[in-house]
Amino acid sequence: MRRDLKGLNLRALWRGLVNGGEGGKGDRIVPPTGFTAQLTLFSAAAMAFLAVFALALALATGRLADRWSQELAGSVTVRVSAAAAEQEARVQSALSVLDQTPGAGAPRRLPQDEVAALLEPWFGPDMPVDALPVPALIELPVTGRDFDTEGLRLRLETEAPGAVLDDHSAWRRPLVSAAQRLRFLGIVSLLLIGAASAAMITLAAKAALAANGQVIRVLRLIGARDITIATAFVRRFTRRAAIGSTIGTLAGMAGIALLPDATAAGGFLTGLGFQGWGWLLPLLIPFIAAGVGFVATRWAALKMLGAVR
Repeated sequence: MRRDLKGLNLRALWRGLVNGGEGGKGDRIVPPTGFTAQLTLFSAAAMAFLAVFALALALATGRLADRWSQELAGSVTVRVSAAAAEQEARVQSALSVLDQTPGAGAPRRLPQDEVAALLEPWFGPDMPVDALPVPALIELPVTGRDFDTEGLRLRLETEAPGAVLDDHSAWRRPLVSAAQRLRFLGIVSLLLIGAASAAMITLAAKAALAANGQVIRVLRLIGARDITIATAFVRRFTRRAAIGSTIGTLAGMAGIALLPDATAAGGFLTGLGFQGWGWLLPLLIPFIAAGVGFVATRWAALKMLGAVR
């Protein structure tokens, strides 16, 4: 057996395995280049890139749900429909009721130009809105918690016939629900990305272990324990996962920075980037990826070394 091992610097190899460290000889049993290195780096970078966008989606849809809920819940609209001769009197009756409503601010009747702007997407800019039997619209801000929607609706039916209260609930509920579901999908996407990263790193670690089977057998002959051999693989693959995820995170943040902001024309689905301290959250992705790489590689290495004797 000593002849078979002749020519190998076993003492130096053992010392490298025990000491480890960056550039230590223990890492040399893991191929520094090749298929496993490229697979680990690419998968970590790709998953980190996708994780940045999933995180941005989860945060932005949360802000979107809160904004839609606050904007639509912050006011109600009263629609007054009546014959032309009676409309003004009924509008004044509705305004009188709204002025006396607890928890409400000052009501404001929308002028004709604002009503025309609301109808323009359906009728076009050249439609003579004044000639149409358009109901009068009154905007009422909600300023207190004692605002009673159902009580106001009953008062309008009694004291201002033809006045209909719209609390925007028909619009608010599906919009907020859709935004909350998008946020949930963003969180699920992050979990799936983490699971896929762990699977890819596990496969790469197993491939590296299988490719170095002869070296591992020699190390066992000289007394190396499985945990010592696994540490060399864990160190190398954790470093690869950290480097790849850092590259992917920076690329993803650059892509997010190029998206239109919330003040862009068309506002819907704009402002999907990070805001304020939110820009620091993607910087956690490389650390999480390194942790996933550490756990996945350690589990794969110890399991495979335990199965192969």
